[in-house]
Amino acid sequence: MRRETQNVLLVLLGGALLKLGLNGDYLRYVKPSQQPWVLAGGAVMLGLAVVAIVRDLRGRASRDPHGHHHAARSAWLLVLPVLAVFLVAPPALGSDSVNRTGTRAPDTQATASFPPLPPGDVVPLSMTDFVTRAGWDGTGSLDGRTVALTGFVSHHGASVLLARMVITCCAADAFPVTVHLTGDAADAVAADPDDTWLAVTGRVVPRTATRANDYTADFTVATVRAVPAPRDPYES
Repeated sequence: MRRETQNVLLVLLGGALLKLGLNGDYLRYVKPSQQPWVLAGGAVMLGLAVVAIVRDLRGRASRDPHGHHHAARSAWLLVLPVLAVFLVAPPALGSDSVNRTGTRAPDTQATASFPPLPPGDVVPLSMTDFVTRAGWDGTGSLDGRTVALTGFVSHHGASVLLARMVITCCAADAFPVTVHLTGDAADAVAADPDDTWLAVTGRVVPRTATRANDYTADFTVATVRAVPAPRDPYES
């Protein structure tokens, strides 16, 4: 690979990392806490590219007193695929990942004690907290309580799931947590396309999250409304 090509790649990759870190698109790939590392990586690559370009220009001037330029113009064709990434950024993981990887609940003990839910008519919970409690809470803290969940639609055969992807570090280790939407209010959701983001309220059907169904509890929906995709689509 020619030095000109290497320099172009450093500029493009460094610029791409800075763009992702500054506009928030990095959240499609890593946790929010990784932003400083994304920005630092982009800045370092751009700095290395500038140093290499300046060094090459000085070396060329000392070797070619007539100022002839012999850079490889074909190297700039690499701009085209990078521009495609800039203009059509890959979306965050969604329903396709749910169907390909299957559902999974966060690791925990066979049975565990959870703190009681806070008071209130409707308690907002993360999908991870809800799924963990539904599968392993021996105290039944969810029973009879109305909770609010936010996730995206994922059709699984005749079932309609509300799902959320959970990451430990980055999208490479992501896995889905899901609930099965039931009840009259859930019937309208069946017509919604995959990856539609919803805010729902309702109640768990006790003891429906089992190993046999990958700890996907039945959730009787009371209300449902479409919402924009959150800035950070993952839970951790």
